Parts: sequence; structure tokens; C-alpha cells
Amino acid sequence: MDRVVVIIPARYGSKRLPGKPLLTLGDKPIIRHVYDNAASSALVDRTIVATDDRRICDVVKGFGGECSMTPKGINSGSDRIASVAKHINCELVMNLQGDEPFLTPSVFDRGLRTALENKDIDVVTLAARIRTIDELDNPNNVKVVMDKHGYALYFSRFPVPFVRDDKGKLVKTIKGHYRHIGIYIFRRRALLEFVGMKQSRLEHMERLEQLRLLENGYRIMVVVTGNPPAGIDTAEDLKRARKVLSGK
Repeated sequence: MDRVVVIIPARYGSKRLPGKPLLTLGDKPIIRHVYDNAASSALVDRTIVATDDRRICDVVKGFGGECSMTPKGINSGSDRIASVAKHINCELVMNLQGDEPFLTPSVFDRGLRTALENKDIDVVTLAARIRTIDELDNPNNVKVVMDKHGYALYFSRFPVPFVRDDKGKLVKTIKGHYRHIGIYIFRRRALLEFVGMKQSRLEHMERLEQLRLLENGYRIMVVVTGNPPAGIDTAEDLKRARKVLSGK
């Protein structure tokens, strides 16, 4: 049995940036950056791309990677990786998004170690300290609030916690705020249970599927790590990523 399997959900039909996994970043497609990052971790036993698009699968196999074709019409990345994980005998499944080329082992290995060393933890995710007010105000940067033991209390697109002064007015500060990094490390059992749950009320309101876990009583351990560049959602993000890669 493998201890850690990384499954990378990747789809071609992004509305904001079609064909995103196959767009080039430096001399490689984005999906290869993500795959190589996962495979380079000494803690990872196996890396698989999960996609419903033959073009993506052909590229992955072309550079020697492993790819699994999944059914079309799958609603989320978690559902896509679960459709692969149910056929694999492993301890942990890490969901590494196919549009996150800067998430390297230096970012996620601490989360993997936490999950491997604490068998009672069902789900581990990552967070980084928020560095600017713009980052705090951006609804695409999901904020997470943790308890004193490091477990998630809530995730929101809103700048939580809402910090107020003595008169009750909002104080614009980045102190004590964390940005969620969308890597999830599941015990295989917990992943399969998760995708079998109905969409929850808060999940529907915030459009954040991790809230389904909290609403169903699961605890999510949050490991604070370094602050990598954000992933690629738009053409502007791709331009920024190319500048980051070139050192500009």
C-alpha cells in the first residue's frame, strides 16, 4: 500500500482561461510544473493527473507522467480525485490543483508530515500569512480562521476576522489574517466520505466546498507555511506567473 498519492485534477474547459493546463510557463506546460513539483517530494509515492480530456492525458503521458481518464460532467476537483482514489490502496490522498505551478515540496511537505505523524487527523490543509491589504480584500483569496490548536474554525471570502477598534469601526489590518492555500491532504476514507455528502448550506453561500466538512463535524488541521505566488486563473495571472518564473 502506498502512503501518499498525489492526484492532480485538471480540466481543459476553464471559462476564464481555456486550455489552461496545457499553456506554457517557461519551457513547460503548466500541468508539467505541477506534476514535477509533486513527484519531486520524497514523501510522495505516486503522482497521477485526473482529467476528462484526452489532450491533457496525452501531454502527461508524453513527458512520462501517469494519467487517469475520469468521466465527464464531474462537478468538482474533489469529486474528480475521488473517482480515481476509490480504485487505489493508499493511506493519504493529496489534492494538488492543476493550476498551482508554484506549490513545491518546500510548501506542502510540512502538511504531509503532519498528516503522516498524526493518524487521528482526517484532513490537513495549508495557509500563509496575509501580507497586504489588497490581498486581504481580494475575495479570490480565501481567508481562514484557526483555533489555538491549529484547527480551522471557518473559511470565508470576506476579510475575517473582522477587526474593530474601541468605537466599533473596522480596522484595516493584516495582523492575524491568513490566506488559505488550496491543498487538501485527506485520509482516503475521509475523502470518499466527503464526496458522498450533500452540498451544505454554508458551502452554497460562500462557494467553498471545505465548509461542507466543517458543517458535517470534520476537523481540518491548518498548517501555516511559506507564502507562494498565487495560482493561475486568468490571462493576467499567467502573465504574472511568467514574470515570477523569469525572476522579474
